Amino acid sequence: MPQVLDVHAVRAWCALALEALGRDREEIDAINVYPVADGDTGTNLYLTVESAVQAVEAVFAGLEPAPPALPDVVRAMAHGALIGARGNSGTILAQLLRGMSQVLAGDAGGEGDHSESADGDSLRRALRRAAESAREAVAHPVEGTVLTVAAAAADAADGPSADCGDVARAAYDGARAALDATPGQLAVLARAGVVDAGGRGLVAVLGALTEALSGDPVAPAGGRGVHHARVAADQPLECADGEGPAFEVIYLLEADDQAVARLRTRLDGLGDSLVVVGGDGLWNVHVHVDDAGAAVEAGVEAGRPYRIRITHFAVGDAHMTHPTKGSVPTGEPAQRAIVAVVPGEGLAGLYSEAGATVVPERPGEAPGSGELVEAIRRAHAREVVLLPNDAELRHTAAAAAEQARTEGVRVALIPTRSAVQGIAALAVHEKERRFDEDVVAMTSAAGATRYAELAVAERQSWTMAGICQAGDFLGLIDGDVAVIGEDVTRTARTTLDRMLAAGGEMVTLVLGDDVPGEVADRLERHVRETYLAVDTVVYRGGRNSALMLIGVE
Repeated sequence: MPQVLDVHAVRAWCALALEALGRDREEIDAINVYPVADGDTGTNLYLTVESAVQAVEAVFAGLEPAPPALPDVVRAMAHGALIGARGNSGTILAQLLRGMSQVLAGDAGGEGDHSESADGDSLRRALRRAAESAREAVAHPVEGTVLTVAAAAADAADGPSADCGDVARAAYDGARAALDATPGQLAVLARAGVVDAGGRGLVAVLGALTEALSGDPVAPAGGRGVHHARVAADQPLECADGEGPAFEVIYLLEADDQAVARLRTRLDGLGDSLVVVGGDGLWNVHVHVDDAGAAVEAGVEAGRPYRIRITHFAVGDAHMTHPTKGSVPTGEPAQRAIVAVVPGEGLAGLYSEAGATVVPERPGEAPGSGELVEAIRRAHAREVVLLPNDAELRHTAAAAAEQARTEGVRVALIPTRSAVQGIAALAVHEKERRFDEDVVAMTSAAGATRYAELAVAERQSWTMAGICQAGDFLGLIDGDVAVIGEDVTRTARTTLDRMLAAGGEMVTLVLGDDVPGEVADRLERHVRETYLAVDTVVYRGGRNSALMLIGVE
């Protein structure tokens, strides 16, 4: 019986693609030379797919125990990738997934249907639509890039088979062959001795599709991809066109088709690497320019831009008050420094007072690896302890640490998953100790700190604690929903009780701006009266912080 693509296969594909990109991320980052050698293509692709996975899982969670329909799942996958797309390659991948979803969901002018599964012919047409729509989204397509690899995958998938596994395997093999040919098509790749990084990421995604349908792991991309990634990690990378524009500008845009058409023309005149993907009123805009303000202003004139991200290719995120490249410290470096990602201005001040170099995390905008690398450079130390303070930043932080090591900095990454774990690590930091001993002590303190967060449910959904309604308060312990309540104080108190049931000596509360001060007073009193010898310390998270963070040591 021919293999079909159903909702379970799509779910498995997304999960396997995320796993593959997590595994290959450093290799892909290392060979990133086009259009800008900023060493974050693998990380950007990972973050893009991670957003797609979250959207797909939300659809399944919202309808459990019944499975969702195929159109709903593939639309969620495409939408998640669109709103989470990062960088040039991530934006193109989002459009590739959108093109596939249009066929698989029956949204492409009658090309598909609304059945519960897709056959080989539908998958074949989905791959073709993906390649075509991605090329249409790029203002000036260049051969030897991910666009070439996508087109080759669609060409190779052409055939009589009705088995989705056969179609996916053919597409994967065609993509691998096209990837190996990219250095002969793009001079900058040939000079650096690498294959195209975006194409390498697409091969990983297609390999995951093949594995999801067949159940058999595919061979790694291997060949030129693996070999040249190792070469590139030890040599300076170069841009395709000299220095190029200074800024990368990305934003989501709510606008109609006519306004977006005018926007494309205007942005094309401002810079290069222009990619505009999306549709149905929501777009992801990516462009490299020298005048970042003009690119954002063009978006304002076209509609409503948000999640605006401006990155200076030399020094990281232009939203930050960073020194320019020329003003990075040049004197004798310190022996040791702490670099931490921190949500909220209040916590940023606390970390800074403790001597850390801070990278603020804004809602919906996780920092990129380039921003973390720049923070490590600004710390200007021989040894750096990196605190990501967010489980979702693990791969981004790892990429930044690896890049900093190639620049001669000794970096230890402590996998803190919350800012309260970072506070615990900072509390035991002693720069006079040997580096390894200090890292062990900080890691131990962070690991011994349970963490929780209070959040507000955005919609009705199933959770591990039951069904929540929009507007309910959620107590998430170690990342999982454990408490659902209608009152912030009672929800926080119940969450605290759950955490302290296993013991504890210190409670740390971080309150967001929307939480009244009397809530902290009630929680402190509750801890004092209920748990003997347990101390409580309270901080204000400030603007952009979570509703409430709780740490128990």
